[in-house]
Amino acid sequence: MEPILYCGDPHGSFRHIIEAAGQTRASAVVLLGDMEPERPLHEELQPILDRVWWIPGNHDADSDDLWARVWGSKLADRNVHGRVVTLRDGTRLAGLGGVFREAVWHPSPGAARGGAPAFRSREEHAASTPRQDRWAGGHHRKHWGTIYPDEVDRLADLQADVLISHEAPGYHPNGFDLLDTLARSMNVRASVHGHHHDRLDSSPRWGSQGFASVGVGLRGISAVFLEPDGVRVEIVREGEFDGQRAGR
Repeated sequence: MEPILYCGDPHGSFRHIIEAAGQTRASAVVLLGDMEPERPLHEELQPILDRVWWIPGNHDADSDDLWARVWGSKLADRNVHGRVVTLRDGTRLAGLGGVFREAVWHPSPGAARGGAPAFRSREEHAASTPRQDRWAGGHHRKHWGTIYPDEVDRLADLQADVLISHEAPGYHPNGFDLLDTLARSMNVRASVHGHHHDRLDSSPRWGSQGFASVGVGLRGISAVFLEPDGVRVEIVREGEFDGQRAGR
């Protein structure tokens, strides 16, 4: 079976992803944010362009040049944030990139629906931003990596098999129960995330959650298989901090 590879925060390193895709004959390669390419993203991933999908992390808009290498690349249309795409093998993949920020919306841990947001949408935020502070899309550059409530609401009305996010769902000590609610609303079988540079074992909670939750560590790679009797995770490449953060 040709796997789907889920790749933890690359932070500028892509050779291991290309090599793993070739070795496993992956049908799709999914980047979980914080890519920070040193060249346009399509140049970094040239050998596997037709298999790549991605969501942004909180660092992918840290500079104007970095923004251009990601959102301005020839892989811009492979951004899954805020939508559902169907992969080659039929897997319906949903994406929620970026992070929660206090300036926009920061649900409290344990809150299933989240606290009151300062802005419900990018458009609302842009309308309140002084013209001299506006950037591409009408608001500050960093908010291209920010989660807005209306994006979550739109996803909640859709159905998918796998939800990828940069932020972690509620099993993680720094995760959000709101993402559990979203995963269940979408009837996903697995939720896969990056961001925290660890890979904690949440499998004892999968039954009560109603879905499998999978963290992929720093530059780690995991294959997630949706099998008739459950979800199976195969570690293709361990994350760089997996061992020392296993008990986090």
